[in-house]
Amino acid sequence: MSSFVRVPALEPLRPVHVTARQRALTCMAASVLLDYPTAEQVARMAAVRDGVAQLPEAVRSRLAGFADHALAADPQALARAYVDTFDTQRKCSMYLSYFLTGDTRRRGTALVRFVEAYRAAGWEVDRNELPDFLPIVLEFTAVGDAELGSALLASHREGIEVLRSALTQMGSAYAAVVEAVCLVLPRPSAAVEDRLLQLITAGPPTEMVGLSALGPLEPFAPQGAASSEVRA
Repeated sequence: MSSFVRVPALEPLRPVHVTARQRALTCMAASVLLDYPTAEQVARMAAVRDGVAQLPEAVRSRLAGFADHALAADPQALARAYVDTFDTQRKCSMYLSYFLTGDTRRRGTALVRFVEAYRAAGWEVDRNELPDFLPIVLEFTAVGDAELGSALLASHREGIEVLRSALTQMGSAYAAVVEAVCLVLPRPSAAVEDRLLQLITAGPPTEMVGLSALGPLEPFAPQGAASSEVRA
């Protein structure tokens, strides 16, 4: 008799038909709602709530519902909940490459792929975050290069689904925002679903290395591009 059982995973969400513009709007709204709730970000949530009115109901209700929740919350309590959720739970990491590589030496290569994708589109990350931070990837998909951004999200779909599962099991309000993202992405393949089950059971790899071992990760402008030509 086997000593191991798989942790139950959520059923994949059936994708909602959206236009390219609606997908971009969903990604931009989710980028705002999933970022750390500074006073500036919370102020932007009111615009998100109003701006998603024309999205399909399944997507709109999740995004607007979380915006209402965040706007009604005590700001300090909202910030504490964010830290408790995303900074202390391994399966709630907001860094996409972490789910496949964990804190191993392979993560440096994974992070460089994000930087290279941004560079190929003429963009750089102008904030103190690693390039695989989900809100950054969503913003890039919305207002940068939709094709490259969608490819990044698709190649890390397992991580997004693990995040959705973990947030749902915790009863976190943030689960609704991740669900909205999943609703506008194609349904994962059978192979991705199988890898997802393995990740949910085992969690990310745990070989620990310092960030200095990850190699050069600083975002940079495309060669020959003037600073005014690089969008952030």
